[in-house]
Amino acid sequence: MLPRMTDDGNQARPSRGPLRGADGKMRCPWPGVDPLYVAYHDTEWGVPERDSRALFEKLILDGFQAGLSWITILRKREAFRRAFDGFQPALVARYDARKIESLMADSGIVRNRAKIVSTVKSAQVWLDIEAKQGFSAYLWDFVDGAPIQNRFRTTADVPAETDVSRRLSKDLKARGFNFVGPTIVYAAMQAMGLVNDHLVGCFRHAECAALAKA
Repeated sequence: MLPRMTDDGNQARPSRGPLRGADGKMRCPWPGVDPLYVAYHDTEWGVPERDSRALFEKLILDGFQAGLSWITILRKREAFRRAFDGFQPALVARYDARKIESLMADSGIVRNRAKIVSTVKSAQVWLDIEAKQGFSAYLWDFVDGAPIQNRFRTTADVPAETDVSRRLSKDLKARGFNFVGPTIVYAAMQAMGLVNDHLVGCFRHAECAALAKA
């Protein structure tokens, strides 16, 4: 699943191929011209991430995206990081009712009680997985340790979910995670670099493929 439409509609229509930016580079069409979105596309999206804490953050933020556009979350990301102690699972796992109420009063984040409570539970599950095998190793095992290199030419070719995201979603739910449906999980996989879904005509496709071999 590609990041959803921005709040101001700054998103290419379905079935679009790469677009040439003002800098002459061909990019996936979904970031449009929003500088924050373009920077995210050019430097983060699709980059293989191996750090367990960073992977936790990406998974949680994709869960917060449910029902919203990704640019909304991206614009609030620094506020999220401040509110959730840098998404350090050992700290988040200890949040009590008082902390949850303070988060519900924080206008800088998405104030959804179910998602906030779920984040605390997810941090507790993360700690268990991290202790037993490492959260990074756990996630990367679903793609045999290496990013899946897709070769999609238009946005219409990119799936919303896959067999792998369905298996990972099912396993995450069984362990106690919430807001990890197969579509959310596939979006997280794209962001984490478990799959390279930059369109083949996008300059980042080859760059992310090279990072996967590094």
